[in-house]
Amino acid sequence: MCAKKVTRTKRPKKIKLRGFNNLTKTLSFNIYDICYAKAPQSRKEYLEYIDEEYNAERLEKILCEVSDIIGANVLNISSQDYDPMGASVTVLIAEEPVDPKPDQVLAHLDKSHLCIHTYPETDSKLGISTFRVDVDVSTCGKISPLKALNHLIESFESDIVLMDYKVRGFTRDVRGKKHYIDHSIHSIQQYIKRSTLALYDCVDINIYQENLFHTKMLLKDVELEKYLFGTAMQDFSDAEKTRVRELLRREMTEIFYSKNIFK
Repeated sequence: MCAKKVTRTKRPKKIKLRGFNNLTKTLSFNIYDICYAKAPQSRKEYLEYIDEEYNAERLEKILCEVSDIIGANVLNISSQDYDPMGASVTVLIAEEPVDPKPDQVLAHLDKSHLCIHTYPETDSKLGISTFRVDVDVSTCGKISPLKALNHLIESFESDIVLMDYKVRGFTRDVRGKKHYIDHSIHSIQQYIKRSTLALYDCVDINIYQENLFHTKMLLKDVELEKYLFGTAMQDFSDAEKTRVRELLRREMTEIFYSKNIFK
């Protein structure tokens, strides 16, 4: 039996630039982890657990891994844990190795940077607790933040992922022609592993003429046991299990659509 012939699309020729690639490519995430903690003490313990699990040290490690993946060079790192909860890490990066100046400050971050902020919170009425992570990967030049997509999704327990990707500015080729994008893209989804996409319901909202791309991902299956904190499955009646599943699905649906749907 002959192997099926695969037709490969020719890669577009690389643009010969006049100088440095001035295009700014920014990938922004909102990642949500949802859980159910029935008792007030369980909710308190969940917030303490998730705040420690993703403290500034852990976030710094994730961003340094992202820097390695996209091929950037770390110039400066600023990290902070907050009281009572939450953490932030900002990493200043460059495409080429640069010796950082001692007076560099975070005001220089409008060029290439990575940052993470965390927001743990809980609903005392319904018992739902939500952990939100905001991530920005902004690069200038040839390096692309899209290479870090899968690593960031896999670095967190991502029940909901909201992503924006935009390309700003322009760069000139050797003939002086301006180029407003230097790569082909029709959806953020084309950069996500198929095995990951299979786990989520995905929606795209793209404005191609503006080089704006938006993808939303909602986990398909809610396995109740994975969402319980401080309470075991056997402690729930069948009716309670059904109610908690519905609460979790409602919370996830409202976050996915960014609106209050259920009363």
